[in-house]
Amino acid sequence: MAQAKKSTGTLGTFAGVFTPSVLTILGIILFLRMGYVVGSAGLGKTFIIIGIANLISVLTSFSLAAIATNMKVKSGGDYYLISRTLGVEFGGAIGIVLFLAQSVSIAFYCIGFGEAVSGILAGYGLVYYPQLIALVALIFLFALAWLGADLATKFQFVVMVFLILALVSFYVGGFQKWDTQLLLNNWNTGSNPVPFWILFAIFFPAVTGFTQGVSMSGDLKDAGKSLPLGTFLAVGVSILVYFSVSILFAASNPLDILSRDYNAMNKTALFGFLIDAGVIAATLSSAMASFLGAPRILQSLASDKIFPVLKPFAKIEGPLGNPRRGVLFSLVIAVLTIGLGQLDLIARVVSMFFLISYGLLNYATYFEAATLSPSFRPRFKWYNKKLSLVGSLACLGVMLAIDLKIGITAVAILFAIYQYLKRTSGLNRWSDSQRSYQLQRVRDSLIEADQDIDHPREWRPYILVLSNKQLYRTPLLNFAGLIEGGSGITSAVKIFRSSGLNIARQKEKEFRELKKEILENSHHAFPLVLSTIDAEVGLSALIQSYGIGPVRANTVLFNWEEKNNDTDKKGNYPAYQDYMQVAIESGCSIILLKSNGADLAPDPSQEKGNKNIDVWWQNDDTSRFMLLLSYLMTRNKGWQSAQIRLLATNYDQDNDQNETQLLQILEDIRIDASPVIIPKPDSQKIIEYSKESDLVFLPITLKNNVPQLFSGESVESVVPFLKTCAFSISAQKMELDAEPEEGKFKELSHIYDQFQLAEKRAELAEKYALRIAQEAKEKMENLTVSENSDIHAKQKEIKETLEIREKALSARKRAYREKEKLKKVEDDAKSIGISMEE
Repeated sequence: MAQAKKSTGTLGTFAGVFTPSVLTILGIILFLRMGYVVGSAGLGKTFIIIGIANLISVLTSFSLAAIATNMKVKSGGDYYLISRTLGVEFGGAIGIVLFLAQSVSIAFYCIGFGEAVSGILAGYGLVYYPQLIALVALIFLFALAWLGADLATKFQFVVMVFLILALVSFYVGGFQKWDTQLLLNNWNTGSNPVPFWILFAIFFPAVTGFTQGVSMSGDLKDAGKSLPLGTFLAVGVSILVYFSVSILFAASNPLDILSRDYNAMNKTALFGFLIDAGVIAATLSSAMASFLGAPRILQSLASDKIFPVLKPFAKIEGPLGNPRRGVLFSLVIAVLTIGLGQLDLIARVVSMFFLISYGLLNYATYFEAATLSPSFRPRFKWYNKKLSLVGSLACLGVMLAIDLKIGITAVAILFAIYQYLKRTSGLNRWSDSQRSYQLQRVRDSLIEADQDIDHPREWRPYILVLSNKQLYRTPLLNFAGLIEGGSGITSAVKIFRSSGLNIARQKEKEFRELKKEILENSHHAFPLVLSTIDAEVGLSALIQSYGIGPVRANTVLFNWEEKNNDTDKKGNYPAYQDYMQVAIESGCSIILLKSNGADLAPDPSQEKGNKNIDVWWQNDDTSRFMLLLSYLMTRNKGWQSAQIRLLATNYDQDNDQNETQLLQILEDIRIDASPVIIPKPDSQKIIEYSKESDLVFLPITLKNNVPQLFSGESVESVVPFLKTCAFSISAQKMELDAEPEEGKFKELSHIYDQFQLAEKRAELAEKYALRIAQEAKEKMENLTVSENSDIHAKQKEIKETLEIREKALSARKRAYREKEKLKKVEDDAKSIGISMEE
């Protein structure tokens, strides 16, 4: 209901963005503290202060323009933009900071008003406390804010007139008192220097008003158009005003006077009373803008239901949706702040609050752009994400420079609120850029990983869980979660035979049910539903094609209890055990899990329990596959203290030499296990050794797609006597002790060495061939026969020339052969996916 009312704004660019922004920027600092800054810093440092402050405002304006033209900006301003980009955690944290900053700003401007009026009255011999005057002004502004934005906006136009008159009066008076020599003398710091960053903190609130239009975004007709245009106009005008005013101050007043007299602008102007009127108008308008902005941020924050305690502030009243409860809360904060009564101290606090919000606004825009999301299509074309990153870093740097301790404390508080919301925020109520960022990282990482060479050390379990019913699928998903060891990926797959015209509807229904099951049981798995006419063809295609880039399915998990006769009577769902051979032929290892209903899910309460895992070892790929999975299980809570036994069946006898060899294997592969040698095992010995173990990994073979024990006996001979058993076959080469230089890296190194040698030999052969050919050419050119020539000498010379030509021909052939060898080496490199040009 609130959003429906907020969507029909009535304010345009001038009234809704430019006017509140420029009136807030050209406010109390301009009239009461600009001269103090020039007098304390000198004109040169003042330019730097104005430049840094406005650099932040300009960079943030670019970010604001980009993000505001990329989405429909609703009520809440900065908070809305940040929360819809960085997510609820950052949004909630910055929403609180922004509301406090705006509420404290109300008091800041009211105190400035109180000081100005108190100074005016003192000239007539009347003495009033600035805080008392500030409270009176606060009550007046509260009444306007209570009535709504429309009346307050009309009040701004009256203020604009007084502001223009005041500036004109100052410019005329300043030019009349212009002294070029004084201007040059005032370039450097005066006799009363104040630390640079303290002066910056005092000045910075002067440029913070450019986001006032954003705070009123819900009341704008076209926020996407008005926000960028109005903001840039306000920032541009304010930059010209602050630089020109600082120059006129330096050209018309000594620094000592400026640093002591806050009323220097009044005395410089042609008509001092206009400056008084401008101060009064500017402070009241700035406070009014904050009084309108703060409650709307709070209302938007409350309506998003991030903090339950703020729920009452979501209510709006009147035809324009005025958040009156937020107005009342802002009044309370402003009253408490006025009690401090120290304008410079409050200015530093306000500076810190706004720097945090601007830093996050810049970062939010950079974050949105960095995701390269197709949905990031801002209509503001003069934008580059690097500007936002620079703006964010500039805000952070200035925060720490102003006050390192307060800056770190502010960041810590923001982070604490972020962590709190991360744990308590619950369901996301809107889309943000977090998922786009994650997907972009996935893309970039997959491309980088695919460009590298795979190595046995990098093997991870990418598991397909195949089951028809939740009863059988749950233990498989629990087991998959264990053998992942926090490093693998599991997909829960359900295949049904296509029938009828409602394939898409049936597939969608199956997917929803599977997704719901995964979420309800907190499985870290991805759902996948496949419709196919032929189950064997569909399953084979799935196993071979599932994945992307270097992430490919390598393990298929079946449930022993899911028998053929347990499928539905209509035959819509295949019996997956019938397709174990298909999985093996498609290059995937298989695990046939028999759990007898045991719960394998990690149980933290049993972390100190004594669990046992048996691995029946034959020193082959399947053995290494099972041992690695048993190790990965010990990474999980509830299994961290599990004891692994290596039951070796590949020895004829149990002796010290064989046991030492087993211990050396375990040492080389860096897995803690207790070796036990069992010569010539059968089903009885398997039962005898493993009947009490919590989990047993047993290697099997397939004969006519029927699983058999490694002893050749039926699997059924041990099933009733074991608790939980994982019957396994590895379809891949497993190397647990592979050195970093082994595998394709070793092959590549050899090919690269061959390539360099062949390249060098081909180059030398080519040079030799060219040299010999040149010698032959020179011999032929010098060969002349005359009547008086020595025939024998010339015959010898001709013979030598022919020999050189033969050598040249031979050298050319040799160079050609070397080039052919070089080409073969390049082809060998390409066969393993490597270009020697890299």
